[in-house]
Amino acid sequence: MNLIQAYQMTAIDAPLAKVALPVPELKPDDAIVQVAGCGVCHTDLSFWHAGVPTRHQLPLVLGHEISGTVIEGPSPVKGRKVIVPAVLPCGQCELCKRGRGNICQKQLMPGNDFDGGFASHAVVPSQYLVPVSESALAEHSLAELAVIADAVSTPYQVIVKSDLKAGDLAVVIGVGGIGIYAAQLANIMGGKVIAIDIAQDKLDQLAQVGVTSTVCAAGLDIKGIKKKVKEQCKKLGAPSHSWKIYECSGTKPGQELAFALLGTAGTLSVVGFTLDKLDMRLSNLMAFDANIIGTWGCRPELYAEVIDLVAKGKLKLKPFTQTRPMSQINTVFQDALAHKVSRRAVLIPDF
Repeated sequence: MNLIQAYQMTAIDAPLAKVALPVPELKPDDAIVQVAGCGVCHTDLSFWHAGVPTRHQLPLVLGHEISGTVIEGPSPVKGRKVIVPAVLPCGQCELCKRGRGNICQKQLMPGNDFDGGFASHAVVPSQYLVPVSESALAEHSLAELAVIADAVSTPYQVIVKSDLKAGDLAVVIGVGGIGIYAAQLANIMGGKVIAIDIAQDKLDQLAQVGVTSTVCAAGLDIKGIKKKVKEQCKKLGAPSHSWKIYECSGTKPGQELAFALLGTAGTLSVVGFTLDKLDMRLSNLMAFDANIIGTWGCRPELYAEVIDLVAKGKLKLKPFTQTRPMSQINTVFQDALAHKVSRRAVLIPDF
């Protein structure tokens, strides 16, 4: 292989350009992954449209939800089908040693620190590549599993971090993207789940994974939404305290609602991202003895647990993903920006 075929971001809102790039010089720990699929994430749109700066200067190949096959690299991974974690820690610093590798200060992110997965191949550090089991591939193509790299693993980490207990009320705000997996995972882990969104069709799709307690927030103020949540909580037989709230919409109204729902011994997990600022009374945390936690990506060590849930058929990916040829990348980006994509798009190289 002499060249990597790719779609490259050159400027904000400019069409992604099809290019042929030389293979970079490999470091001893590097691997070349032949891309099977790369998911389109809201973060990609934030780089491309919203002006969120990438750490590597443009031009840059975006894409951090990558699955593929290692064609060159150290012997433990060469020839393996793998997921590339969206956050690749150094493994040596104090944060990594404390089990906080997802916020390693030397971390590398495909499609941000270096060329990512909207390409035929990606050159990545091999240390934390996650092998995919044959049982996971029994019902899924390798491309379909690409969403594990971020859309699935990120909510998995935060649910683990929030210490969700069986029987706890789990409120998921925003189920159009990562929230669809957060709701599934909270349900799998024994939470009594209430999903909130402004789109009824997004809420309806949760029925196929056993989540039927929903609140459509369209046209309701925060007081009206809180009333409906409390009614659903009572119907579910969940406690009125210790709620686990997962804000996945990445919007100011979603975050305002999440904070308003935070009560006694509750935990609010901020999963979605927005540049908007909120006006809130932090003394609520003191009065309710409550917690607010953030999350960034997922520790590579947790990926095997996510893959196992998929392999056992507990976690459903197919109903919420769609594969598209990578040559349609500009159309997919525009459609995603206009909220015309109902399922997470995974782009398959067709160079």
